[in-house]
Amino acid sequence: MSGRNTALTPPADAAAPVRHPDAPAPGELLGAHYGHCFGCGEGQPHGLHLEARAGEGVRVSAEFTVKPAHQGAPGLAHGGVLATALDETLGSLNWLLRVIAVTGRLETDFVRPVPVGTVLYLEAEVTAVAGRKIYSTAIGRIGGPEGPVAVRADALFIEVKVDHFINNGRPEEIRAAMSDPDQVRRTRAFEVNP
Repeated sequence: MSGRNTALTPPADAAAPVRHPDAPAPGELLGAHYGHCFGCGEGQPHGLHLEARAGEGVRVSAEFTVKPAHQGAPGLAHGGVLATALDETLGSLNWLLRVIAVTGRLETDFVRPVPVGTVLYLEAEVTAVAGRKIYSTAIGRIGGPEGPVAVRADALFIEVKVDHFINNGRPEEIRAAMSDPDQVRRTRAFEVNP
């Protein structure tokens, strides 16, 4: 990618990413990390309802269908919605590393328009890790998993502790998430780039 931002270039001493031994198996649906997440949550009527699956290594695939509520121009997906789909897919990678991380930087290229009704097929992978910094890349295609590229992104995620959400989130939602009797849902609410 020409003109790539140096903030998105891993340092020379960055390590190759290592899939956590307890990460979901390749092909496993990751599910929503938080029911009210705009990207993946089932509780968002106009959300993307993006579904991500674990891939080999530190890769995920995901897809979502562009609906009329996602329009920016007549009949076309809003660029911010497409950036959200990329961000959500990239954030899902952190589940394979088993770290809590948030988006630090997201650089997106819009290659071609994405019409309403289109399924966007996304692939993402972690490329390097340097301390708390996680470098990753994603690509989105239309017309099938091997179709033409519509969007792509490079991202930098920063590993954080759960206190990041507790100290910065709206108290009502934090209390509700932390009081969920389902331990898995309670834990996942704070895992992937909420």
